[in-house]
Amino acid sequence: MPTRYYLSLPEPERARAAGEFAFRGHGADAIAAELQDALRGDGLFRRWRAAQDDPDGVDPALGATDAAATVVGKAQDLHIELIATTALPSAVLKHRLRLLAGQVWQLRDVTAG
Repeated sequence: MPTRYYLSLPEPERARAAGEFAFRGHGADAIAAELQDALRGDGLFRRWRAAQDDPDGVDPALGATDAAATVVGKAQDLHIELIATTALPSAVLKHRLRLLAGQVWQLRDVTAG
């Protein structure tokens, strides 16, 4: 059963500077599309795993994908609000967000999808 996550990027420019795997897009739609791609496919996970000292030691469960995941973004003043709907475990969603935005994101609410 899908879960809906209400997320906020209070400082999108800091999220884009969060590291090697950080968001590249500018604007709510571009950032939403990047997160959606990261949930639907395993490209981000594979790049991250390849950069680890022991890629074979990485928990394969972190590479789970959800082809039906959706993410909608909306600009609000100077921050970005995202609504991600996915059947992925919250640990996987949070891992992908840490790769894309570092610690510069907030979980606002969670509801049934």
